[in-house]
Amino acid sequence: MDIPQITTGSDAGQGAMGQIYLATGKHVALRRWEESPGGFSKPTTREYEVVGYLLQGILELELDGGTGKLEEGDSWLVPAGAIHRYRVIEPIVAIEATSPPARFGDRDQPA
Repeated sequence: MDIPQITTGSDAGQGAMGQIYLATGKHVALRRWEESPGGFSKPTTREYEVVGYLLQGILELELDGGTGKLEEGDSWLVPAGAIHRYRVIEPIVAIEATSPPARFGDRDQPA
């Protein structure tokens, strides 16, 4: 495609954790996250803020000493520097925005 601000499905890159990188700007980036059920991930912290929207499935998010169950249509915020972890209960498809863009500067490497 000849418009640099459009990322086609065939041009979308994939990260080390399976995330599909969608449109990316200077201050924010979108990614698609698909994952099968499993146990809690290791607690991690990131240098970027994440907001997400669950399109499909059921997900648990452990953050700030509490655990929340997210279902289709729910959204979340993980502040930069917050210790958190996820557990996929039913297969998920989610869209997340990261600020600053997670895909640059090795910020999005597996913990």
